[in-house]
Amino acid sequence: MNEARKPLRIGLLGAARIAPSAIIYPAHATGHELVAVAARDLNRAKDFAKQYQIRKAYGSYQELIDDPEIDLVYNALHNGGHAPWNMRALAAGKHVLSEKPSASNAAEAQEVVNTVAKSKKIFMEGFHYFYHPVFQKALATIKSGEIGEVTKVESSLLIPPPVDGDLRWSFELAGGSAMDVGCYSIHSQRMICKALTGGEPIVESATANTREKFVDSKLNLVLKYPNGITGFANGDFEQKEMTAPLTVTGTKGKIHIPNFVVTGWDDRIIIESNGKSRTEHLGSLSTYTHQLIALADRIDLGKSIQTDEHDALATMKVIDAGYTKAGLPLRPIFKIA
Repeated sequence: MNEARKPLRIGLLGAARIAPSAIIYPAHATGHELVAVAARDLNRAKDFAKQYQIRKAYGSYQELIDDPEIDLVYNALHNGGHAPWNMRALAAGKHVLSEKPSASNAAEAQEVVNTVAKSKKIFMEGFHYFYHPVFQKALATIKSGEIGEVTKVESSLLIPPPVDGDLRWSFELAGGSAMDVGCYSIHSQRMICKALTGGEPIVESATANTREKFVDSKLNLVLKYPNGITGFANGDFEQKEMTAPLTVTGTKGKIHIPNFVVTGWDDRIIIESNGKSRTEHLGSLSTYTHQLIALADRIDLGKSIQTDEHDALATMKVIDAGYTKAGLPLRPIFKIA
C-alpha cells in the first residue's frame, strides 16, 4: 500500500486581495494546509488570518520564511518584491509559488534560475490559465491540424485602470500594464509558439501609452514566430471592463476562447473548422485549483510543470524586448533590506 500524500503546508507572503482566489480557496478544495500569513502590519496579518482561518500571523516576511512548519511559500507581494523574497524563500529551503511576473526584468529572472538550481526546491510562476482544460484543449486542437495551418494568433488581457496610488503605477516597484496583465498575453503566445515550432517568438514591434513616469497603461506587441506566424499580444489598463479573448486563426478555421485567463468563469472554447462550429464546455473548476494540483504533483510525484523558473526567464526576455521596442526602460530591480 502506498503511503498517503501529505498536505502541503503553505505560508502566504502578503495579505493580498488575490490570495483568496489564488491560493486560499484552492488549498481548501485540495486538502492543503494554510499555516501562516505575513504582512508588514502585524494587525493586518492577524485580521487576515482570522478571516481566512489561517493558524499564524507574522509582522515580517522573513519570520514566515524562517518558519520550519512551512513547505511552500506563496508570494503575492508587489511585482518588485517577487524575485527578492522568492530567492530568500528558496534559500531557506522552501518551495515557491510566485505571482507573476517572476522578476522585475530578465537579468533578475536569471538570478532566480540560479537560486533554484542551488536550492534544489521547486519554483512555479502563477500563469494558472495554462493548467485549465480549456487552454490544454486549444493546444491539442492546434497541433491536431483541425483548423489547418495557423496563420495568426491574437491574445489580450484588458482591464479598467487601477486607482490612483495603486502599486501597479509605480515604476520603482516594477509596475506597468505589461507586467500586470500583458504578461498573460505574452505567455499564451509563447505557449502556442512552442507547441507549433518548439521555439520562441521574437518581438517585431511594440506600441505603448504611458500614464506615470515610464509606466505603461498599454503595451501591445507584434510577435513573429520562427515559422513566420504573426502574434498580437495586447495588455492594457484602459478599458471599462475586463476582457481576455484569445483567437487562433488557421487556413481551415479558428479557435476562440472568450476568456482564456479566468476560464473558471467562462469555460467555453469555440472551434470552427471547414465551415462548421462547435462549442465545448470544459469545467468550472478554477484555474488556480488546477495550478495547485499541478504544483503538488510536481513536489510529491516529480511530474513536470511548464511554468517553472526557466519558463519565467523566457517570458521576462520577451517583456524586456517589448519595453525596449516601445522606447521604455526596463523595470528596475527592487532591493530589500
